[in-house]
Amino acid sequence: MFVKRRELEESDIDITAFMNLMIVLVPVLLMTMVFNHISILELNLPDLTGSQTASAEENRQLEVVVRESAIEVYYPSGNLVKTIDKVEATDDGKEAHHDFRALSDVLQEIKRRLAAKNIAKKDALLLSEPGVTYQSLVSTMDTLRSAKTVVVAEAVDVELFPDISLGDAPTKKGGKS
Repeated sequence: MFVKRRELEESDIDITAFMNLMIVLVPVLLMTMVFNHISILELNLPDLTGSQTASAEENRQLEVVVRESAIEVYYPSGNLVKTIDKVEATDDGKEAHHDFRALSDVLQEIKRRLAAKNIAKKDALLLSEPGVTYQSLVSTMDTLRSAKTVVVAEAVDVELFPDISLGDAPTKKGGKS
């Protein structure tokens, strides 16, 4: 007795349903993905050569000292313009933080006074105490770099002091830093 064997046909895999799923799933996943935004800050070290290429007025250094309790603005170096105390914690859950709006107002006033004297100053020295948070430093750099203002009923960014150098804050006189 002979048994007749059937030839087995090759079967194809049907991936149509899978492809339809991918066509829908990939755009949805891409739309919900959070893309990282990386900013690059160009920082300069303070000039230690003491070069006297510009006028004495232009060489005056703007210093912003960020301390845990306050921000101090000096212009020229050593002459205190303003001390901006930290905003205390509120009852609605906001923690104590530096007042960057007040800092921006002080920097804009310094920029206006320099512009009135035809001085195009773009550099500033940012000094910080060891205990200052990273976010406070970044927010201070953003405030130093530019300010939002209204020109002809439109909000625009105005350049203040984009060339920022970093350093360590001097200890406070008469006590602990």
